[in-house]
Amino acid sequence: MSIGIKIDHVKKMYGKNTVIPDLSLEVKPGEFFTLLGSSGCGKTTLLRMIAGFNSIEGGEIYFDDKKINDIAIYKRNIGMVFQNYAVFPHMSVYQNVAYGLKQRHLPKEEIESRVMTMLKEVQIENLKDRYPSDMSGGQQQRIALARAIVIRPDVLLLDEPLSNLDAKLRESMRFEIKEIQRESGITVLYVTHDQTEAMAMSDRIVVINRGVIQQVGSPKVIYNEPANPFIADFVGK
Repeated sequence: MSIGIKIDHVKKMYGKNTVIPDLSLEVKPGEFFTLLGSSGCGKTTLLRMIAGFNSIEGGEIYFDDKKINDIAIYKRNIGMVFQNYAVFPHMSVYQNVAYGLKQRHLPKEEIESRVMTMLKEVQIENLKDRYPSDMSGGQQQRIALARAIVIRPDVLLLDEPLSNLDAKLRESMRFEIKEIQRESGITVLYVTHDQTEAMAMSDRIVVINRGVIQQVGSPKVIYNEPANPFIADFVGK
């Protein structure tokens, strides 16, 4: 079952430096929602606040009607894929993907079934006994994606997951991630600075600049009806 996310007047500070002054946003259940902006705009900071990695200096974040500000990371039921993939180098592909399920103490038969189904979904089932050091960046990215989704999270958080791939592979992985999300119905928050990536994958996009929302809308609206000169310059050609 998909969940919605409500971000209500959140604030983030590092010492005396305010990164996000006052941000409110709602993500619909099952939506592929992208946080788009240049480096340092606050998009990854916001994603890490939702994940629980960053503290919240003001406001509230909700999963449906449940406030998560003070809920431990491991109790939020999120899946996350980082820019550097963060796969475990000492574990095989199978062990990497099974890790979260083992932490949940699921029966061995269920773990095996879910892992093999997911490996097939991301097209690396024939590599299940290989180790990350023997695999390409694209294959490691698939491991990270499979590991994040196999636990059946309420929310999938993706932080620039394709930025380390070459252009051709990046394009094919966009399609695969979108297909997996569509089939699973998971609510996805996707962080990127790549306008083309955001336009190709998203149901809706929020453009952020210096921790402030500039516009929220579908890719078509963002591109054809920019709310201000910043949006027109950042997204347009």
